[in-house]
Amino acid sequence: MLRRFVYITAIAFLLQISSAIAGSTGSESLKKSNSESSAPECFEGVSRAVFSINHALDKVVFEPVAKGYRVIPYPIRKGTGNAVDNLRSLLTLSNNILQGNFSGAVNTAGRFVINTTVGILGIFDPAEHLFGLEDHGKEDFGQTIGYWGASSGCYFVLPILGPTTIRDSIGLVGNIFLDPVYQITHNTEVNAGIGNQSYSEHNYYYYRGAGAVDFRAKNIESFDTLEETSIDLYTSVKSLYLQNRNKKIMNSQSSIETQDDSDWEEIDTK
Repeated sequence: MLRRFVYITAIAFLLQISSAIAGSTGSESLKKSNSESSAPECFEGVSRAVFSINHALDKVVFEPVAKGYRVIPYPIRKGTGNAVDNLRSLLTLSNNILQGNFSGAVNTAGRFVINTTVGILGIFDPAEHLFGLEDHGKEDFGQTIGYWGASSGCYFVLPILGPTTIRDSIGLVGNIFLDPVYQITHNTEVNAGIGNQSYSEHNYYYYRGAGAVDFRAKNIESFDTLEETSIDLYTSVKSLYLQNRNKKIMNSQSSIETQDDSDWEEIDTK
């Protein structure tokens, strides 16, 4: 049980901080006048203290892991990222349907089927390169309830899990139930019996952990630039997190350049 908690919290931390600085460079960090970057604070003093602890943990643990991952040859890292994104698209498919975006659901389903088969378990992306089915981005349950009109609620920072809002905290829980990968691995675990319990459960956490490390490795420079150019890192992260989440809910196109805009996740333990 303790080991499961460690897996979940470590993965969630990496995915949450990805949303916090998604789609931006350091030059964007002080644009706080934008209404998209505003949300009331639940308890700013506590959040700032937790943020400092999380930031230190990233420096000591997650950044070194990401740098070590970069030693792996690029084709292997690229294939790993593609395979993880392919599995992650099943959560997007669930939320496409809940948002009533059936054309998006068809596109997502088509990409998954083609990339899983022709693309060899998602290692390659023939869906886009050969069939013209473009990746329209990731969707999660926090985006879905925002799409249907729920406000973000107040902003706060969770230990390990990082920046969030009331709406996105609910979304974190919803993602577990909506993610087919989670449901398949855990249902298989129950049906297969005790002998395969650990193996089946770990498959899900390996998949989520690989995605988190892959993201962190791709965006080491973006994280460093944000830190170096921000007068108040806490405020910058808050602003960028809220802007990114609102942008995703509105499905708007980013006009802000990143190292690789398609890599910015979200956040998720999604």
